[in-house]
Amino acid sequence: MASTGLQLLGLVLAVLGWVFGALVCAAPLWRVSAFVGGELVIAQMVWEGLWMNCLSQSTGQIQCKTYDSTLALPTSAQAARGLTVLSLLLCLLALLLGVAGAKCTHCMGDANQASKARLTRIAGVLFLVAGLAYLMPICWTAYAIIRDFYDPNIAAPLKRELGPALYLGWGACVLLLVGGALLHVGSSPPGGRTVPVFGGVAKDNPHTGTAGEGKQQEKSFV
Repeated sequence: MASTGLQLLGLVLAVLGWVFGALVCAAPLWRVSAFVGGELVIAQMVWEGLWMNCLSQSTGQIQCKTYDSTLALPTSAQAARGLTVLSLLLCLLALLLGVAGAKCTHCMGDANQASKARLTRIAGVLFLVAGLAYLMPICWTAYAIIRDFYDPNIAAPLKRELGPALYLGWGACVLLLVGGALLHVGSSPPGGRTVPVFGGVAKDNPHTGTAGEGKQQEKSFV
């Protein structure tokens, strides 16, 4: 069925978005060093993420260190941490509900299709909310990087560029949003509308009236 295919496609896309989102959350590549000067030889490059920063040297050696204090971080970094973790937890809950309510699974039995469709629609909404929650820190971080890059009051060594993790994060958000939408659309209530029948006796026996008229005509001839 087409609805089952939409559910499977939505689940697959949402799971991919969840996996990419987890990788982006852990990767220290949200901000990278910006080389705005005329230097031809770069000795080292700084990578910054939500949980750690790394120093990559031209010799190939990479040193990473987690942030010493969470409270010492800027408010935007703390909010980004909270939103990304919340988004990943919502994805986990939505995945459990989506698998339990999918038409191709038998977690709740085959007789309770209405409840399964309701669970899958809730899972689709949760994936949509998770995608929007993940999109906010990605877009805010990109805005802050671009704003500081063009700020003349910030020294050149302190300027940063968009890291690869941000581009992967945008892709994860798109997968979550598209997957959640497909999962919700493909979870229409099972069966069609029930049409009430009035005068069921007359509809079940359509020839009753004609048979009665025939008997009356026979009696008149007698």
